Amino acid sequence: MQDTLVKPSVLKGGEFLIKDATPEETFIPEEIDEEQKMIADMVRDFLKTEILPNVVRIDKQEEGLVPGLLEKMAELGLLGPHMPEAYGGMELDTNTNTLILDVLGPAGAFTVPYAVQTGIGMLPLLYYGNEEQKQKYLTRLISGELKAAYCLTEPGSGSDALAAKTRADLSKDGSHYLINGQKMWISNAGFADIYIVFAQVDGDKFTGFIVERDSEGLTLGAEEDKMGIKGSSTRQVFFENVKVPKENVLGEVGKGHLIAFNVLNVGRFKLCVLCIGGAKQSITTAVQYANERRQFKQPIANFGAIQHKLAEQAIRTFAVESAMYRVSHLMQMKNKALIDQGVSFAEAKLQAAEEYAIECALLKVSGSETLDFVVDETVQVHGGMGYSEEGTAARAYRDARINRIYEGTNEINRLLSVDMLLRRGMKGALDITGPAWEVQKELASMPAFETLEGPYAEEHKAVKDFKKAVLMVAGAAAKMQMDGKLNLKEEQEVIMNVSDMLNDVLTAESLLLRVEKLADVQKNKGQEVYDAMLRVFLSDATSRILKNGTDALASFAEGDLLRILLMGLKRFTKYPPVNVKAERRRIAHKLIEANEYCF
Repeated sequence: MQDTLVKPSVLKGGEFLIKDATPEETFIPEEIDEEQKMIADMVRDFLKTEILPNVVRIDKQEEGLVPGLLEKMAELGLLGPHMPEAYGGMELDTNTNTLILDVLGPAGAFTVPYAVQTGIGMLPLLYYGNEEQKQKYLTRLISGELKAAYCLTEPGSGSDALAAKTRADLSKDGSHYLINGQKMWISNAGFADIYIVFAQVDGDKFTGFIVERDSEGLTLGAEEDKMGIKGSSTRQVFFENVKVPKENVLGEVGKGHLIAFNVLNVGRFKLCVLCIGGAKQSITTAVQYANERRQFKQPIANFGAIQHKLAEQAIRTFAVESAMYRVSHLMQMKNKALIDQGVSFAEAKLQAAEEYAIECALLKVSGSETLDFVVDETVQVHGGMGYSEEGTAARAYRDARINRIYEGTNEINRLLSVDMLLRRGMKGALDITGPAWEVQKELASMPAFETLEGPYAEEHKAVKDFKKAVLMVAGAAAKMQMDGKLNLKEEQEVIMNVSDMLNDVLTAESLLLRVEKLADVQKNKGQEVYDAMLRVFLSDATSRILKNGTDALASFAEGDLLRILLMGLKRFTKYPPVNVKAERRRIAHKLIEANEYCF
């Protein structure tokens, strides 16, 4: 295994499992430069002056409010920071775009129309639109003149998007298509000017179309009464013989799946960023209430049970944020390399996101589940007040729940992450077999005594062992399938076990790299708090990997084989015991003193 863990300049998608990275190759948010800080300050000011004071009005869907806010953002250039200058965009790098979304995370329901407008509303046109379509529609989306919606889901097709029944038939004279069908859960539907619509040409060719709002036969259902994100417009869209000019076919007929799936890669990453930005604000809400609320003649922030909650909120958020910015930088480096090779701006963006589709799927899961944990604990810290709509805790709790469902359910993303990893291995894009075989050989031999050196030696060993654990479990499952003793397509529980192990590897290594880099950048100023977060996360990740690995192995192995594999799993999950109580208190004290999320 050691020989396979070399240090490349830029890891390919999924390679984090089989190759090492160094702090020098990793971007951390503490490295944000002055220009990026100015942009973040501008976004933060807009959030504080235009969005947060209006959250109640936004939730009531006051007519014209959300479209007006989008137009104000356009005036600041915030609808096109990721778009080419040729169409009115700013062409900012990936890390800066990540920072913008991070700052906007606390915007609640408003994040939905913003994400739809700048993501699934624009990206299909950027990736697959022809020049005429870009000039006609993309420029006006970036300027805020037009608003967009994305029509994919139907009553009978959700995760199985290609099962869509909406149909498109070419007219006899070949001048237009007639679209008939129904879409549901369509965000921005109530005020959108154009709809990116997916339909089956001739009933069997999944294709994308640009459909204008005033098209005859296009009608909308009533606003959905949702659990959360009430400020986002969500309606059904009906198509009855809607005429769409053939010039409005997006991409190629029969290749709409490329649009649908490739756009989702970026959408999943952006969702993670918005979730983590929201989590940081929710932690601040919890800390401030804990400092204000007094029981038994003292602030509840003094109590260990509350400190445990505050610290765990911060640890999970900080850890996923570390992975998020690491992947952001990988996409940025890939994008830059492609452009240097002469690839177009749009194609480079598309390929960079596609390259890290595995990481995007994992981050969608970890980001949304971290936010869910954080907002739930914030409600708990508030007690009865957390259940009241007077404060912000209840709204954040309701708004967060959707994130585990849209952009692909977390279950689908877990399955996809492992499926994409195995497919890349089978295609030769990743050498998973070699490292997996090295792990098998290591299991068959007595391990040599390993001398650990350096300030983070134990932590590096733990992360390397985590990778071996994943390779061992996944390799054993793949071997059973090759031998005809297992069909992984029917063993979703096993795949989800492996996916959670994989996610812990990505997050743990990213956190380690960030903490190491901080130790160098900050010259140990306040480093003990970051070290505490690292140790607690690794301690808990060790237990999770052991649990997930055991559950997976016991699902398909038995007898001597199971005993051998479980012995190997235990060998790879031996991070030293940590006084997690003391470490969490150290983290909580930092939060309580700052009276906000301060990492």
